[in-house]
Amino acid sequence: MTEFFIVYDNDAVDGYIADWGFSCYIKAKERFLFDTGADENILRHNLSLAGIDDFDYVFLSHEHWDHVGGLKAVLNRTSYLVIPRSFSNRFKRDVSRFVEVLEIRDFTEICKGFYSTGELGTFVKEHSLIVEVGRGYVVVTGCSHPGLDVILNVAESVKRIIGVIGGFHGFSKIEMLEKYEIVVPCHCTAYKKEILRMRNARRCFAGCRFDI
Repeated sequence: MTEFFIVYDNDAVDGYIADWGFSCYIKAKERFLFDTGADENILRHNLSLAGIDDFDYVFLSHEHWDHVGGLKAVLNRTSYLVIPRSFSNRFKRDVSRFVEVLEIRDFTEICKGFYSTGELGTFVKEHSLIVEVGRGYVVVTGCSHPGLDVILNVAESVKRIIGVIGGFHGFSKIEMLEKYEIVVPCHCTAYKKEILRMRNARRCFAGCRFDI
């Protein structure tokens, strides 16, 4: 069983703080924090409320503030920071003083059961995380700037995908999602209401957990 715990989102359950941004904690054989939301104090509060202390890896999808702004809250709690190679030199220089940085360009196995799609997109480069869950794989996305269909096509070319969690941006080909076991539209999803009408869709908010 793999745990996916949303710790930062536009919506939140009582006690957690809602804010524009996204972060998801993933616990399997290794512990990943996917993105860090926009505000370090909010991320710190939500992580504390969830009882989450540290991570093996922090994985950043792209260099937009609502996904990397909370990084200071967790830089001293992780062994590795995984980022796209296209991140700015200034960003790399600043964080490399505190943590070992793994730069990703192509499809990469980060550790057993966890993979990066590699950098996708043109104007905004972004990579997504592919997580093994036993009977298949779940894709975790940041904002899906390259297009959710592009991300899923890359993931499906190498793995059996059974679910997707994260921001879907302007993705509107909703029928493409019907084949998955679980679909969780989070922060930065334009057609969230429409997607949530699907039988396999689940609501996303800070404080929710999915065991897959």
